[in-house]
Amino acid sequence: MADYILTVDQGTTSTKAFLLNGSGELIPSSSVPIKQYYPEPGFVEHDAEEIYVSVLKCMADLLTSNPNAISNIDSIAITNQRETTIAFGRLTGRPVCHAIVWQCRRTADICKRAVYKEREKEITAKTGLKLDPYFSATKMRWILENVPGTEKAALSGEMLFGTVDSFLIYRLTHRKSFLTDYSNCSRTMLFDIHELKYDEELLDLFGIPGRCLATPAPSCSDFGAVEFNREELILMGFTPDQCDALLSLNGVHICGVAGDQAAALFGQNCFDKGDTKTTYGTGCFTLMNIGDNPVISGNGLLTSAAWSIDGVTTYALEGSVFQGGSVISWLKDEMRLIDKPSDCDDVCNSLEDNGGVYLVPAFTGLGAPYWDPDVRGVIVGLTRGSGRNHIVRAGVESIAYQVTELVDLMMSDTGIVSSHMKVDGGVCASDFLMQLQADLLGVTITRARSDEMTAMGVGLLSGLQTGFFSSVQELKGLYYSSKTYVPKRSSSEARMLLAEYKKAVRASFAQNADER
Repeated sequence: MADYILTVDQGTTSTKAFLLNGSGELIPSSSVPIKQYYPEPGFVEHDAEEIYVSVLKCMADLLTSNPNAISNIDSIAITNQRETTIAFGRLTGRPVCHAIVWQCRRTADICKRAVYKEREKEITAKTGLKLDPYFSATKMRWILENVPGTEKAALSGEMLFGTVDSFLIYRLTHRKSFLTDYSNCSRTMLFDIHELKYDEELLDLFGIPGRCLATPAPSCSDFGAVEFNREELILMGFTPDQCDALLSLNGVHICGVAGDQAAALFGQNCFDKGDTKTTYGTGCFTLMNIGDNPVISGNGLLTSAAWSIDGVTTYALEGSVFQGGSVISWLKDEMRLIDKPSDCDDVCNSLEDNGGVYLVPAFTGLGAPYWDPDVRGVIVGLTRGSGRNHIVRAGVESIAYQVTELVDLMMSDTGIVSSHMKVDGGVCASDFLMQLQADLLGVTITRARSDEMTAMGVGLLSGLQTGFFSSVQELKGLYYSSKTYVPKRSSSEARMLLAEYKKAVRASFAQNADER
């Protein structure tokens, strides 16, 4: 048996690859950044070809840096940014336009069309999603209406639509396999999560030809074998050593695929109903394992298939915060209030309290539970004594307030009272934020030893498919925590802070109502 699973984590701002060994240890590649394009206000795009090349660069770096792994790969696993939508040629696999990123709000007007609004309840009942620009269906609709030639190409079958996973599978297998997994399908707004198949009525509603879409499959499946061509790799600028490393993967099968948040839930060992995790990345994503029966939220949360193993599908209830770590980036890059993210803790701790200053980071609208793409951010509570440090602290605190709202609603939807939450992601490095989160929720928070739980989770899924790992029970022995946070404030004090934040959210809606 080979010694490693090669795991690709294709994210919103970068791509990384990892070697996962039988002890659950991850060996990383160098990170390759992904350029963001903002052609108009509210528009966010990626170059899908750049995404594909970044994956190859990470794989090549990983293998050339770890020569003992060459020809020693059990399988390949892929986890990815979800909802991001790519249109590409069937014959070439090349994108026909820039990918529309999950954060992009360009389809807000499409979502307001009467033909869709009048069927919003049906959409939610079938897909577990809200009618929102976040999801892939309206992104596909926008491409068909705005990129010349795509409508005809889609109808003829010359053009395909894919989420990032299916695009990568198509390219990595040299266009021989066009598959996706249930967790990614669940984010298209075209997939019936009860039947685990695309819904014909929704395909007709959004005018998406079914032949353009990847075939759904369980997370643990054979998604095809890698097939690289030396001449093509040379044309892409890879060195002879890099080519040799990549060519050594020919014939290795992709055996695990999951959207990033489902993968993180699995990587955090949230195998039991009620288990909850939050990933603090560019956005924040809180997921609760709700077992094998999908529960449709009454509080504006989302329901998706998380993973499928041995014919059993596990579902997750999810709340999405669009602006998480991106708030820290905004404080650094646009506001220039900090030099680096690690400055946040010192700045926040320099103040006795937040001084009544609250930030609502609705830079691209608000997700759950508000689902308003048009609302914009505000800072409230400023006085003559407010300064740079108060705004920084308000930004960091805003992340915890948003997550707290989501967890409260999950407990309301399910009746499950959680006493524990697992966390991962780069923003977890902020002790101030994690302690505030524990205080607000009144639960114990455990940070994983590794923040790369997306890569871990999908690697574990691939290992279950191939027998690299024997069972879910074995996987429980591979989880290690690094730090635990317990509540220190009284519940009444913590909830008073949250109440003030909610007042700020109402102020944001009031301001935007005046502007509309």
